[in-house]
Amino acid sequence: MLNLLALLLHTRDRFSPRFYIAAATDNMSLQKARKLEEEGDQALGGATRTMAEFMQIYRSREVGQSYITSVGTTFVATAHALWLMVKIRPQVILCNGPGTCIPLCAIAFIFKVFGIRWSTVFYVESIARVKKLSLSGLLLYKLRMADHIFVQWPHLKTKYPRAHYVGCLM
Repeated sequence: MLNLLALLLHTRDRFSPRFYIAAATDNMSLQKARKLEEEGDQALGGATRTMAEFMQIYRSREVGQSYITSVGTTFVATAHALWLMVKIRPQVILCNGPGTCIPLCAIAFIFKVFGIRWSTVFYVESIARVKKLSLSGLLLYKLRMADHIFVQWPHLKTKYPRAHYVGCLM
């Protein structure tokens, strides 16, 4: 995701303001996003042009958490996601999972069902997913919550025909 964001920051004026959202239990992602933004500012000659905010959201399911207990945590995460979506009204949601993206994508999908189309959802599956989609990717694919799903292996495109094969994004 950082490689993809680095490419998008070359056209940072088109994607502004930017909101980086990571799980409250994720200690590294927002730190890496801040560093990416700072490097982008330095590349522009040191002029601070960062129009980015960094936020945390509850994760709907932690790695290894049972599916039964994740129902409650998903409900809490979805309520928090609803508050964020109303607050920031993103035009584009670019996500790669894991459980953090599901509530945001679900809220964007529900808004679309009710005719409120603020967001286009782009989901980028991890390069580590070689044989099948992750749980997040599978949910977004099967429930058609993402507008576009990108995979990095050609046989995943064959297995999931609505996905877009984009090659390796590393």
